[in-house]
Amino acid sequence: MNTLGQDAKNHASAVGLNVDRITINGGKPLVGRIELKGAKNLVTKAMVAAILGDTPSVLKDVPNISDVRIVRGLLEVHGVTVTDGPVEGELILDPSAVETAHMADIDAHAGSSRIPILFCGPLLHRLGEAFIPDLGGCRIGDRPIDYHLEVLRNFGAIVEKLPSGIRMSAPGGLHGAKVELPYPSVGATEQVLLTAVLADGITELSGAAIEPEIMDLVNILQKMGAIITVDTDRVIRIEGVDRLEGYTHRALFDRNEAASWAAAALATEGDIFVGGARQAEMLTFLNVFRKVGGDFDIAEDGIRFFHPGGDLKPVIIETDVHPGFMTDWQQPLVVALSKAKGVSIVHETVYEQRFGFVDALVEMGASIEVHKECLGSAACRFGQRNFKHSAVISGPSVLTGADIEVPDLRGGFSHLIAALTADGRSTVSNVGIIARGYENFITKLELLGADFELDA
Repeated sequence: MNTLGQDAKNHASAVGLNVDRITINGGKPLVGRIELKGAKNLVTKAMVAAILGDTPSVLKDVPNISDVRIVRGLLEVHGVTVTDGPVEGELILDPSAVETAHMADIDAHAGSSRIPILFCGPLLHRLGEAFIPDLGGCRIGDRPIDYHLEVLRNFGAIVEKLPSGIRMSAPGGLHGAKVELPYPSVGATEQVLLTAVLADGITELSGAAIEPEIMDLVNILQKMGAIITVDTDRVIRIEGVDRLEGYTHRALFDRNEAASWAAAALATEGDIFVGGARQAEMLTFLNVFRKVGGDFDIAEDGIRFFHPGGDLKPVIIETDVHPGFMTDWQQPLVVALSKAKGVSIVHETVYEQRFGFVDALVEMGASIEVHKECLGSAACRFGQRNFKHSAVISGPSVLTGADIEVPDLRGGFSHLIAALTADGRSTVSNVGIIARGYENFITKLELLGADFELDA
């Protein structure tokens, strides 16, 4: 079995999903209601933040996804007691017995996740040292940890690169720093926040990411006792405090999952109510969804996404950091754009290799060309660097069933959508990767009336 296949099996088994493939009979609209829990991109970071507290934390609306299982395992090998609360999706995290973990244990639990790098600041505060193994993640572009290490050095950490991984220490403690990000990186912003809150002095972070998940992490840290100011010019100032307490917090809903199911409704000419979705955090997506020809109704408890009939319309999309159009939204929406009447352009400016998933769509009959040039007006880091980061989608195309293999999380969900909308049968392999970020997606497909069979 190749590495990707083994990775998929690991993610599936982490959440009790004992399947490797799903065979889908396409052409049936998805209709019904599903419910969201907390955002993958917030929940995992909130779990790490619990290490900073002197008392237990309670996190609510935690989804049963493999990334959460990975972080839970990493916390437990570091001595954090993680127990399920009385309500489904509730975790109680007690960091009172935090301890140094062995590199082998960290490596065994981390798998392909890059989350261990965010443990470093909190562990340096609690223990004076931290270890991380080599880190993986979805193959969608370069996510080097060197900048994370440089940030930690700015706070006073000593970094040693070893054959087995990286060891960090802070014999003199950590102190405030002035950090300027060359790009509003979500991961780097999280690193600064989790490190600065207990550092001695003031930290000023310029060029920060301000995604809703970042702001919810700020909310959590403030509940714990942190002093954090967010300015309108992407500058965040953190005044270090002596101690933090645990938090009680209900996680922000997963807007990426909401957008994925919205795209599925559009592509299959369906009608899906996404319980828990909110308008404010999805404003940019909703505008594009409407331009393409989709429609939606906003309710107090969620958003209904549906295809109102008629032709879908082509659009030009350029992904960007918040408040722009999220990179995680473009992959599922590309399937719907293949059915739009005309030519759509998607210019990817966040990750340089996020169009690998379109090969399968082309095999199924989509007319998609990927280019190295910047086909858009936005400033792009990938211009003249030979990355295929612009896609031209001509439609409408009729997709036909095929055997396809999931390449990454969002691309994998896009393959599910393509199979659901295609004529005939499709077999989608490595579906365990989808379990990284989509809770109970098999059950949700059943609730929406999809026609499929599971293969072990």
